[in-house]
Amino acid sequence: MLQIELDQEEDGRWIAEIPALPGVMVYGASLQEARSKVEALTLRTLADRLEHGEDVPESGGSRAGLG
Repeated sequence: MLQIELDQEEDGRWIAEIPALPGVMVYGASLQEARSKVEALTLRTLADRLEHGEDVPESGGSRAGLG
């Protein structure tokens, strides 16, 4: 499972990122919006890496997921 890190900025926005995937970071007006956006970006990033034969991070478990 890939780790999602969530933090709330001083202005109230939420930031979500996947430390195992540099550059996968998004902002959202709410916690749920940030989580949804980072999950979508993660899936696109992983698909792109697989399509181009690049390495993808290990999930650390038997099934891939975000959490």
